[in-house]
Amino acid sequence: MKKIILATVALVLASAVPTLAQSARSEYREHRQEHRIGRSIARGELTPAETRKLVRQQRRIDRTKARAARDGYVSRRERRQVERMQDRASRNIYRKSNNYRRY
Repeated sequence: MKKIILATVALVLASAVPTLAQSARSEYREHRQEHRIGRSIARGELTPAETRKLVRQQRRIDRTKARAARDGYVSRRERRQVERMQDRASRNIYRKSNNYRRY
């Protein structure tokens, strides 16, 4: 029984390696952006339409990251693409929560 459990755990960990290929910085950044969206919703700074757009943008980033990590290796080009998407998302979160004020 223990051998089966250990084999299952080993298989799960081996299949998780491609998802670990994403950098910790990217994961942390995604977490912070989701936190910023949640905080803006709680403060009433975002309308439902703005919230939907930001959440959809985060989902798109998640799909791009998953697609990049699917082969177990995230190339420099894929990493840059995700970073650009996160830059854009961060800018949109700021703009929408501040109603495009520049201060």
